Amino acid sequence: MKKSLVLVASLLVLAACKNNKEAENEVETPQVEETVNEETAANYETFGEKIVADNALNEEQMLEAYKNLKAGDTIEVKFKSTIKDVCQKKGCWMSMELPGEEDSFVRFKDYGFFVPLNAGEQEAVVEGKAFVSETPVAELKHYAKDEGKSQEEIDKITEPEITYGFMANGVLIAQ
Repeated sequence: MKKSLVLVASLLVLAACKNNKEAENEVETPQVEETVNEETAANYETFGEKIVADNALNEEQMLEAYKNLKAGDTIEVKFKSTIKDVCQKKGCWMSMELPGEEDSFVRFKDYGFFVPLNAGEQEAVVEGKAFVSETPVAELKHYAKDEGKSQEEIDKITEPEITYGFMANGVLIAQ
């Protein structure tokens, strides 16, 4: 578990270092077909900037948007999904479900707000910048070696790891 957290933390540091380049690589936000009824906004608790649930992408639309991004690209977007995990120390990050085995790793702008530690498995809407990070094969092999994995396990690493990230300005969590 600690090794996974170290890997995630390393990826976050790398992604944070690329934030200056992200503004140069912004791509167009996908068109939203699904909207969230405004009545449901009253059923959410707000964290960070005040946002509304209207016009949020669903999980499938968000995954499609991620797949259209290259490493370093960003889009301003809002999407709705189920919270998969929450940081159990402070609530300073969460992961949100995407179709299949995918998820989006959500951090909060300027470390300016946190979400409840017990928010897992609840519906949420996040608004902010979506981006994709890619960890090269050489770096993944280096991490595997540092973790003490066997040469056989290291040799199985043949493709870069793609991470779907999100920097949220605001979050709505269903009450």
